[in-house]
Amino acid sequence: MDKLRSMEVFVAVVDRGSFTAAADAFGISPVMVGKHIRALEERLGAALLARTTRRQSLTEIGRQYADQCRAILAQISAAESGAEAMHAAPRGKLKITAPVSFGSEWVSPAMTEYLAQHPEVSLELNLNDRMVDIVEEGYDAAVRIGVLEDSGLVARALRPYGMVICASPAYLKRAGTPRTPDDLAQHECLDFMQWTHQVRWRLKGQPGASKVRESRFRSNNGHALRVAALHGFGIVMQAEMLLAQDIAAGRLVPLLHDYVPAARPMHLVYSRDRQPTPKLTTFIDFMLERFGPS
Repeated sequence: MDKLRSMEVFVAVVDRGSFTAAADAFGISPVMVGKHIRALEERLGAALLARTTRRQSLTEIGRQYADQCRAILAQISAAESGAEAMHAAPRGKLKITAPVSFGSEWVSPAMTEYLAQHPEVSLELNLNDRMVDIVEEGYDAAVRIGVLEDSGLVARALRPYGMVICASPAYLKRAGTPRTPDDLAQHECLDFMQWTHQVRWRLKGQPGASKVRESRFRSNNGHALRVAALHGFGIVMQAEMLLAQDIAAGRLVPLLHDYVPAARPMHLVYSRDRQPTPKLTTFIDFMLERFGPS
């Protein structure tokens, strides 16, 4: 008699309370249920159920064995689901979160290509610069910039998140070109509101934040600061990925090369406990191929 099937029948008897209910669940007779139970008891050399004319109850060994059977059957079910998923087409909703600038400039365009490759997947992309709790808020994965805390999440390295300092040619013609961090005190510097006081205009090789004057233009959105810089208002420090096309086209001019802050690490993170699905595994592979370390 099949041992696993006997274990399934035994757990059904325990959970449903009778041979008859277990028999109905499996489409077999109560007599056959009894044969499964006896087969297990013969293998174990111990009684699993204490039976009287009116009721049945678990023996101490039966109680422990039932718990072990549940755990074994759950592991088998998870293994079978995982194996089936490996062969299934990616489908369902993929819920992702990423920082605003990187997400809008790079992740969003890339996702249109990912969705074209997997027509049965739909995407929900939440762009947010706060630290999202992906487990609590039900996200499949997140892009994180900066040093990671020990959160228990799986982290896959992406290319470092480099910064650049720029201004438009019109601004530099009007206000001059800064050569050192001290020169920034004489310029309009655009402030990113997500910066803390400790990191505001903190440049490489400097003991503290650069002595820039109070900004007349502040925003919590890197694109808004980029637009202000393109219109010649002042100097912007934002992600190289965000400003790369403007630099290549000559709309913005890089400044203070030797003082640009060191690139920060960037990772794709997801829950260690989440059952891998085709939509998640294909998304991870896509992101690593597109944005992984070069």
